[in-house]
Amino acid sequence: MSRSLPRPLAELPLRRLTRDDLVPCADLSEDRGWPRDEHRWSLLLSAGTAYGIDDPESKGLIATCVVTAYGPRMAAIGMLLVAGRHARKGVGRYMMRQVIESTGGVPLSLHATDAGRPLYEELGFLAVGRTERVSGPFRPLAEPDRLGTAGGPGTAAGAGLTVRPASAGDLQAILRLDADAFGLDRTHILVRLPAFADHLRVAEEDGELVGYGALWPSAESHVVGPLIARDTATAKLLVTSLAAATDRPLRADIDARHEELLDWFRECGLGSGPATTVMSLGSPEQPGQWTHRFAPLSVATG
Repeated sequence: MSRSLPRPLAELPLRRLTRDDLVPCADLSEDRGWPRDEHRWSLLLSAGTAYGIDDPESKGLIATCVVTAYGPRMAAIGMLLVAGRHARKGVGRYMMRQVIESTGGVPLSLHATDAGRPLYEELGFLAVGRTERVSGPFRPLAEPDRLGTAGGPGTAAGAGLTVRPASAGDLQAILRLDADAFGLDRTHILVRLPAFADHLRVAEEDGELVGYGALWPSAESHVVGPLIARDTATAKLLVTSLAAATDRPLRADIDARHEELLDWFRECGLGSGPATTVMSLGSPEQPGQWTHRFAPLSVATG
């Protein structure tokens, strides 16, 4: 009796992942040298549509990919991971083609590492921007006239600008700020933000919210994001307030066009990390106002 040949990896079926797949997803992140980040995976599995390919030889996964939809104008793709033992076998390309087909022609956006960029270019994605990572212990600059007490609200000198912890009553204003910056309705993500973030702060002037920022845990660090503000000075005040609330090193992925903020982070002791390329399929540019958009919720690279 002849034995059937094993099915090629690039023909194995995709399936929808659920919160029951949290540990296998984290295991795959760890396999690729990323933090396990079960906290972030929990958010992605609940707010996005996650796909996976089961390993036919174990109970784990050989590949994952997450699509976070923001209505008809854009969907974000992230967490394209392929187990190291199955790398360079066409699994990532197969996964991406299946995922792109599942989105029905909605414009797509992603953040690509240098290793992943050639695949995305082959699939038709175009580079539309860059993000730069900064990380390390935060050492605030001496600006006593601008800042409040450690961990408390900050105040900008002479401008009436304050930073304080966000409350439930701030949600609608946060949604408006976010929609203006991203040009998308991200309500289904932001309503989860108070439970996801360890700290959520808003910047306010004369009773009007002019920015907000969150701080969430990842391995031994705290990640800054989202970071939305009317200008760089407001973004700095938000970051300083958030940094005062943690003893962990900070990490942030900043739109590379915000050179002043990146320089300030470095002055505050953070080092430069790897950059990623923002890529788009089906849309020549990102919607919204980039001048108000300093950092996303998270950068899920591939």
